[in-house]
Amino acid sequence: MGGRGLEGRRIRVRGQVQGVGFRPFVWQLAERMGIAGEVLNDPEGVLIFAQGAALDAFAAALAREAPGLARVEAVEAVPHLFAVAPDGFRIAASRGTGAETRIAPDAATCPACLAEIRADGRRRGYAFTNCTHCGPRFTIVTGLPYDRARTAMAAFPLCPACRADYENPADRRFHAQPVACPDCGPRLWLEEGGAEVPGEAVALAAARLKAGAVLAVKGLGGFHLACDARNGAAVARLRARKRRPRKPFALMGTPEMIRAHATPSEAEAARLMDPAAPILLLAAAGAALPGAVAPGQPLLGWMLPHTPLHHLLLDAFGGPLVMTSGNLSGEPQVTGNDAARDKLAGFADAFLMHDRAIVRRLDDGVERVLPSGPMILRRGRGRVPEVLPLPEGFAAAPVVLAAGGQMKGALCLTKGGAALLSHHLGDLDEPLTWGEYQAAEADYAQIFGVRVAARACDLHPGYRTTQHAEARAAAEGVPLIRVQHHHAHLAAALADAGWAREAGPVAGIVLDGLGYGTDGTLWGGEVLLGDYAAAARVAHLTPAPLIGGDAANREPWRNLLARLDAAGLAAEADRVLAGRPLALMRQAARAGVNAPPSSSAGRLFDAVAAALGQVAGAQSFEGEAGMAVEALAGETRAAPYPFDETPAGIDPAPMVAAMMADLAAGRPGAEVAAAFQAGLARAVCAPARRLVAAGQARAVALSGGCFQNARLLALCLAELDGLPVLVHHRVPPNDGGLALGQALVAAARLAPG
Repeated sequence: MGGRGLEGRRIRVRGQVQGVGFRPFVWQLAERMGIAGEVLNDPEGVLIFAQGAALDAFAAALAREAPGLARVEAVEAVPHLFAVAPDGFRIAASRGTGAETRIAPDAATCPACLAEIRADGRRRGYAFTNCTHCGPRFTIVTGLPYDRARTAMAAFPLCPACRADYENPADRRFHAQPVACPDCGPRLWLEEGGAEVPGEAVALAAARLKAGAVLAVKGLGGFHLACDARNGAAVARLRARKRRPRKPFALMGTPEMIRAHATPSEAEAARLMDPAAPILLLAAAGAALPGAVAPGQPLLGWMLPHTPLHHLLLDAFGGPLVMTSGNLSGEPQVTGNDAARDKLAGFADAFLMHDRAIVRRLDDGVERVLPSGPMILRRGRGRVPEVLPLPEGFAAAPVVLAAGGQMKGALCLTKGGAALLSHHLGDLDEPLTWGEYQAAEADYAQIFGVRVAARACDLHPGYRTTQHAEARAAAEGVPLIRVQHHHAHLAAALADAGWAREAGPVAGIVLDGLGYGTDGTLWGGEVLLGDYAAAARVAHLTPAPLIGGDAANREPWRNLLARLDAAGLAAEADRVLAGRPLALMRQAARAGVNAPPSSSAGRLFDAVAAALGQVAGAQSFEGEAGMAVEALAGETRAAPYPFDETPAGIDPAPMVAAMMADLAAGRPGAEVAAAFQAGLARAVCAPARRLVAAGQARAVALSGGCFQNARLLALCLAELDGLPVLVHHRVPPNDGGLALGQALVAAARLAPG
């Protein structure tokens, strides 16, 4: 050891810097630059004590050359006096407990590990191979700092060979917490009829898939149900067993397999290859798959294999697989082996199991690449728990826990200038999903060390999330901020775009299913003017009754009846809806009995879908009718149908009349669907454009579930050409992004600028 009192630096690195190979990266950087000292993990991130001649270059390289999975948010350096001069550079043990740092999301298998499972060696064919550049993270972690003892891998003591990898700073497995091999790690087996089948599990599974079987496959965040995507009978069998008649199935394939059935653009190919490995919606092209994969849809949801297990399975099977969530309809995805045996026995002919626990259930994410850029439709495995930096002006935002909505449940935490928007939790009307939501809330608060300063929720008094937030805020003695549904959508779009708090008001076009309005009615086709703190309703679709209440959300014909009658076309309704109980429905609408008025754009799409014969009875999944209208229009161009702008709102009556006349005259449905969407875009964009022209708004923001419709989004962007327009990229435009908006509104109201 050298002399005493040597000057150096104490360097703090904040962000997503644990579980991503950051410490070995620092060690290698220090070796290269002649830096002495040490690096360690602690609750705030990575801490470095450094001494040497190249400290400035060393500190700069920490962010510039960081590993691919790292997200460096800050590098803070202060002078440090070494009592004893360091001898070389070492990686020290982690210190403390708690959670100021970020946990990395699960990451798809890296090229090095993929090559290793296909080459000779002790990990050949091993389904749990990983390193610091890939593998499970959030699905296995139980606490911070991120070390093996605080993961599901604590149950698997390292063998001498894996420990040598784990302890070697020059190895890509240095402190990769899930590191394992067949001698010490999780094991894989095929189970049939409650008993393990002797033999090599992947080969046995592939043989059954080739024979048309349905398999339950345990993945990273839960079980999938898999079958041969090219076998129409197998796909139909899975649909029948799961009672899922029309909702599209997700697909898994290698890049070569995907290119046989789609022609991804360069941007789409890059998105597929992202470490998050999301389900990406791609236009079907090339060799056709059975129609039962995605009935009536021109888009297929593809993902690449994201674990060694999935790579090995595809290698052995030799073709694309349906890979859909393993769950009972409406329930959360199954994660445990016993639960799978219990709940999936009626679906699966066999089970591909392993014995590593899934600590945290994560659905696959769903994404799309549009001309306007990427759009996340569902945040899931691979994206969570990535944080979103809060816009300028929110650096001192308090810790807010926002409850989100009722459909597409998700919650949001703001902390330390960032927002953590949770993974997709599902429809909270389902009791088991509601239990999952409550567990997720406790989990996020515990693992990220949060003490909530305020809560935020929707205005709707009947939402479970609202009632829960009310109860928790009262119990904790913290403020509760109630946020109107469409204002939250607007704020989510602003936050997604990084719109500064003081950047001025915007015109928000918010089109979705339903949201509780400030006047006690149900909104859904809105033009707002506002910012984070407040928003006012400037224009909206003329309301129509939701005849039967929730039944109108399921049965599009009810919305067609309401819109035909409102347009003075009762006789036309009698003709096209013959056989329906119209007299009873009209009586309820006149009396206002279980027929609340709504300005919903989603229900207007439903009415059009019913008129076009796209959904004759009840929808089999949320959004089915709207997706059918988008798919029917395809690339067809048509002049917009007219809407009236009156003091009562943007009236669809002229559109309804023109549509029915065209259908009676035999106009092709694709043209009718295209003309409707063009007319809607023009109608809602006109008042927004006027707000910008008058200087009342600085930009236009587009949000709400209807903007998952790529055609409607493109039409609105064309109508707003020349104006600054904010669209969703990192946060779902649907209710999956609602909690982020609620959190930002609450922060703005709690700490006025």
